[in-house]
Amino acid sequence: MWVLCLATLFFIGITHWAYRWRNPSCNGKLPPGSMGLPLLGESLQFFTPYTSSDIHPFIKQKMERYGPIFKTGFAGRPTVVSADQKFNNLIFQQEGEMFQSWYPDTLNKIFGRQNLSSLHGFVFKYVKNMVLHMFGPEGLKRMLSELEQKACTTLQHWSCQDTLDLSDATKRMIFELTAKKLLSCDSKETLESLMNNFNSFMEGLISLPLNIPGTAYHKCLQGRKRAMKTLKSMLQEKREKPRKEVSDFFDYVVEELSKEGTPLNEEMALDLMFTLLFASFETTSLALTYAIKALSDNPSVLKKLEEEHEGILKGREDPNSGLTWQEYKSMTFTFQVINETIRLANIVPGIFRKTLQEIKYGGYTIPAGWAIMVCPPTVHLNPTIYEDPLSFNPSRWVGMDMSPASKHLMGFGGGIRFCVGADFAKVQMAVFLHNLVTKYRWRPIKGGNIVRNLGLRFPEGFYVRIMEKDASKWRPIKGGNIVRNLGLRFPEGFYVRIMEKDASKTPLNQVVNHSSLC
Repeated sequence: MWVLCLATLFFIGITHWAYRWRNPSCNGKLPPGSMGLPLLGESLQFFTPYTSSDIHPFIKQKMERYGPIFKTGFAGRPTVVSADQKFNNLIFQQEGEMFQSWYPDTLNKIFGRQNLSSLHGFVFKYVKNMVLHMFGPEGLKRMLSELEQKACTTLQHWSCQDTLDLSDATKRMIFELTAKKLLSCDSKETLESLMNNFNSFMEGLISLPLNIPGTAYHKCLQGRKRAMKTLKSMLQEKREKPRKEVSDFFDYVVEELSKEGTPLNEEMALDLMFTLLFASFETTSLALTYAIKALSDNPSVLKKLEEEHEGILKGREDPNSGLTWQEYKSMTFTFQVINETIRLANIVPGIFRKTLQEIKYGGYTIPAGWAIMVCPPTVHLNPTIYEDPLSFNPSRWVGMDMSPASKHLMGFGGGIRFCVGADFAKVQMAVFLHNLVTKYRWRPIKGGNIVRNLGLRFPEGFYVRIMEKDASKWRPIKGGNIVRNLGLRFPEGFYVRIMEKDASKTPLNQVVNHSSLC
């Protein structure tokens, strides 16, 4: 009998719990919507992949049914999704007063409890200023020539390959560059180890949070663990043997850690390094790959971009001089291309906050402690803001607010939480595009299909062939040494690449042993 009573009480408790989840209490009128299953909410619907460039089908369906502000359940928490431009602006402007940066516990576990998005108040401003010391305008001016050198050597290397997966190659290029600026890391073994760990990390980042061996989420956590072990070892080495002059961001971190009364601690420093490496590893490389794909699909845009950069070269007294900061700032159409890339790529599909107090907006009441998800794609693809929003049209930005922190463009967030690496990403993209379109051509070979799953992916890669613009009919590759022994010999052969003069076309042959052609 007592078993039946316990079962009845358990059933009543579960039923009451489920009812309270589906019908949360509120001192006013909650936004419309549905909460989904207890704890799980409607998280599975958010994770559903899709292949269009439009708004996520789940979000779009909810907007059509409930309007631009609706409630749902996400990651076990009551959540309000905002596609309302004015409400989004209020959320960003009232950071620390009405709203606070928040992300699900599963993401905090991945990025670290002391990562930049989890810091608040004075500590957040302190760490943000540390990053801006390295990646603010003055720091970027100093590293401009280094960025261009990396772009030049990378493109030269790519042009010697038959094909390459651009989505993977750009990831490697930007990661190596950022690792050098952050860690002064030139060791191929260390870079390869960190790259592999971040690959494991990325495979499970967008997955169900099941920390069971064999699952993607478990592999993600293991990848983070190994990467953090490497970073901690490097930090300890720098603390034991500090340099007299600051040459990378880690040196600056060590210097700050040694100061009396600093709010920075070792865990915070390591989580910061991990987050900055992640941003370089994934977001900027995806944006650059997307931009090159979009240029491939829109020849008229590519032609206009080429004209702008050829004009920069013609305006130089010394045609062989490097890119200057003034030239970078003059790239009007390039910035339009970058803005359009950010708008359409929608690499960051959601920006999270939580309410610090009860919020009343638009006739609705949002209780304190609820999560808020600002949805950038709903603004970026709004036809009342952007005509024909799914088309890649950089010229649409003429006369519009070009600031990456405008209320119409939220790819880098907004308010005081505006991404500290935004300018660094823009400079990298602009410098790379400058060298690409002035010196090289490319031809898509295969892949390039996009899948979106709370982010942007190229599941089949994006394979291209990079070729120099002024390529002659052939290029020596290796060999060519002559030995004379009662005659003329090429004992190692003479390998060349044969190409049509219009290097945008397919090479006649990949690599040929020229000495054996006869």
